[in-house]
Amino acid sequence: MNFPLNVEKAIQAIGVFFRYDSVNRMNYMRLLKLLYIADREAIRETGRAITGGPVVAMERGPVLEEVYDLIRGRHLEMPLWDHYLRKDKYTLELVDDPDVRKLSKYEINKLQEVAARHENDDEWTLSQLTHSFPEWQKNNPGTLCRRIPFDDILEALGLSASAREIAEDMQHLSRVQHELGRKT
Repeated sequence: MNFPLNVEKAIQAIGVFFRYDSVNRMNYMRLLKLLYIADREAIRETGRAITGGPVVAMERGPVLEEVYDLIRGRHLEMPLWDHYLRKDKYTLELVDDPDVRKLSKYEINKLQEVAARHENDDEWTLSQLTHSFPEWQKNNPGTLCRRIPFDDILEALGLSASAREIAEDMQHLSRVQHELGRKT
């Protein structure tokens, strides 16, 4: 079980990173690493992810799987994604600036804090950093791809004792999204 992906928040979070760096293009592996680091820290601090979605261990580190699917054009929410973002080889380009209405003040601050801390890190440096995360090491896929169980992330963050409450929160969010018939 994972927090469900919130596509609108993922787009807005990417917009925060673009605005912080004052760019409209960024290497998408770098963006994927920044998003994962921000989600991981938000889970540690609040028990909730910013963007959510399942996490996979890939050769170059952990990745938010559904955000990667969006980048590759393989997701049901492509019309919304395509309104704001476009992939060009290994970069993601912002084609329309999203607002940040779905993001809380905490989430915006966390994204900006992660961006500031890693503003001089390229995708390869961030890849090496994420290789040090225990959840990736435990699920190191070599050259393949492997789902990282959410319990492994919680264990790596020292939150195993809170797993039940966090799982109940994730189930509640999933039910709400299902009842609304869309990602909120």
